[in-house]
Amino acid sequence: MKVIAFNGSPRKEGNTYTLLKTALNQLNEQGIETELVQIGNRSIHGCIGCGKCRISGKNKCIFNDDIVNDCIDKIVEADGIILGTPVYFGGLTAQMKAFIDRVGYVTRPERLLKRKVCAAVVSQRRDGAIAAFNSVNNLFTISEAIVVGANYWNLGLGRAEGDVINDTEGIENMKNLGDNMAWLLKKIV
Repeated sequence: MKVIAFNGSPRKEGNTYTLLKTALNQLNEQGIETELVQIGNRSIHGCIGCGKCRISGKNKCIFNDDIVNDCIDKIVEADGIILGTPVYFGGLTAQMKAFIDRVGYVTRPERLLKRKVCAAVVSQRRDGAIAAFNSVNNLFTISEAIVVGANYWNLGLGRAEGDVINDTEGIENMKNLGDNMAWLLKKIV
């Protein structure tokens, strides 16, 4: 079993990274292989709705000069997916939004996310986490994925890089998320 996480924060080892790593470490402790892919500091094309990914039958986006097609391959191979983003002006980062749009457009016709175990993880300073959380989960629910939660929304609080480690409730919630994902994966895979 494998869970792949995508960090949509431009800060490679910031608060979103810390939350994702906490959940992934919990999965590792349960014997589940994990991988973390950094997408937030990369240039990612937005979807232009051309439909060529659907015509080609290859489950690939027409844009082949960024990381998205490689990520789609990883998503298809994985049993579980976590998408992490910080809150920027009340929503997702631009990179995560572009990523979601393209992944969703490519994977929906063949239902490639159906019954994959998925979770959204959000870091925030003050507000906006629920809007970002819902935006990520919109991809999962429309794709027939199984969305996993924890004992609170999958989020953590912090402003400066590393602050989220002081959010003990948020860190415990990420551990709980990792445990819940592991439990579910062991039941269905």
